[in-house]
Amino acid sequence: MRIDPPGPPLRALPGLLRKLVTDRLGMMKDAADLGDAVRVSLGPKKLYIFNRPDYAKHVLADNSDNYHKGIGLVESRRVLGDGLLTSEGETWRGQRRTVQPAFKPGRINRQASAVAEEAAKLVALLRGHEGGGPVDVVQEVTGLTLGVLGRTLLESDLTAHESLAHSFEAVQDQAMLEMVSQGTVPGWLPLPPQARFRRARRELYRVADLLVADRRARMAGGEPDDDALSRIISAADRRRGKPAQHRRRLREELVTLLLAGHETTASTLGWTLHLIERHPEVRARVREEARAVLGEGVPGPEHLHRLTYTTMVVQEAMRLFPPVWILPRVAQRGDVVGGYTVTAKSDVLICPYIMHRHPRLWEDPERFDPERFDPRQVADRPRYAYIPFGGGPRFCVGSNLGMMEAVFVTALVTRDLDLRTVGGHRAVAEPMLSLRMRGGLPMTVHPVR
Repeated sequence: MRIDPPGPPLRALPGLLRKLVTDRLGMMKDAADLGDAVRVSLGPKKLYIFNRPDYAKHVLADNSDNYHKGIGLVESRRVLGDGLLTSEGETWRGQRRTVQPAFKPGRINRQASAVAEEAAKLVALLRGHEGGGPVDVVQEVTGLTLGVLGRTLLESDLTAHESLAHSFEAVQDQAMLEMVSQGTVPGWLPLPPQARFRRARRELYRVADLLVADRRARMAGGEPDDDALSRIISAADRRRGKPAQHRRRLREELVTLLLAGHETTASTLGWTLHLIERHPEVRARVREEARAVLGEGVPGPEHLHRLTYTTMVVQEAMRLFPPVWILPRVAQRGDVVGGYTVTAKSDVLICPYIMHRHPRLWEDPERFDPERFDPRQVADRPRYAYIPFGGGPRFCVGSNLGMMEAVFVTALVTRDLDLRTVGGHRAVAEPMLSLRMRGGLPMTVHPVR
C-alpha cells in the first residue's frame, strides 16, 4: 500500500518553513525528530525528507535517473554553470567519463609522493608558528589542498594564484544568497555580496584561462595528458559549436573542479584535527601509529593501508562532519520510496549529517569514537548508513584522493606537532558542499611532548 509520509504538526510547520530559509541544518534536525520519512507542504509544492539507509539507496542509486540535483545546487548553477557538480543527464555523464580516468586508484597511488610532499610543507609551515600566537589551521590546510589539487589533477602550480581561496569564499557567499532567495534577487542589484561575487568570478575565470593556456602549451610540447585538466581541455576541443560557448563551459568545468577538489578535503582536515585535539587518547594513538609505520619519514602508497587507526579517525570525523552534508534532489516523475508516495517535481532531501547520527544506526551517536570503523563493526552496518561522499552514480569521483590526503596529513601533523584549539567552534551549513568552521580554526602550535 502506498501512503503519504506524515507531515509535521501544524504548530511545528512555521518553524520548519522559517528554518528552510535561514537554517537548513536545524530544519533537518527537527524533521528527523518527526520520523524517518517526513513530508512538508509548501503551498502546491512538497518537500520530502528521508532518513533511512534503504530510502537513501533508492533515491541515490536504485532510481537515481529520476532524481536530479535540487535545492541549493540548482541555485548554484547560476554561480558555477554546468560543471560536474551541477550538470545533469548526458552533459554530466560525458563530464564524468572525461575525468574518471584521472582518479583511477593506480594513478592516484602514483601521486602519493606529491601528497606527502605537500603535507610535509604544511608541517614545516605550522612549525614556524611554534610558540607564537594563534594560526588559522583551516586557512593553511586550504593552501595545502589547493597545492595537492594543482599537482595531482592539473599538473599545474596553483601557489602562484593566491586569490583562489578568497575568490571561492565570495562564490560560496553568493551561492548562499541564491539559495536563501531561491534565485529571486536579480544579479544586477548593487548589493555587496553580488559585487564581491562578480569580482571573484572574473578572477576565477582569469585564473582558469591562464591554467588552460599553460596546459595547452605543455600538451603541445609533448607532456603527458592523463591529468584531469588535460582531459577536460581535450573533451572541450572535440565539441562542436560556438567558440564562446566552449570557452564558458571549459571555465565552468575547471572552476567546479577547483572548488570541489579542495574545499571538502580542507573541511575534513579541519574537523579531524579539531577532534583529535579535543581527545588526547585518540591523538596519542594516531601519533604512536604514525611513528611505528612511518618512522621519521613521509608516507607513500604502501603506508596507506597500514595507517589503519588514522584512517578510522578520519572516517569518524567524516561521520560527524561529512564533506557533503546534504544531498538535495528533485523527483522528475512520481515515485514510491519505502512504500511512501513521492509526487513529481517535489524536492527530496537526504542528509548524511543527520543519518550519521541516527540513534538506531549509531550507538551514542554524538560521541567521537573511531572504533566504530573497526572492520568488524563496519561489516554489519547497512551500506547507506554512512555516505560521506554521497552514493550511487554521483558518488564523489575524488574520494580516493581525498582519503589519501586526509590520512597522510593527519598522520604527519599529529606525529610532529601539538595543535591546541583557541576557543570553541561549531558547524555552519554551507550551501553547496561541506560543514565548515565558522570563522576558521584558530590553533596554537606547541612542541611535541
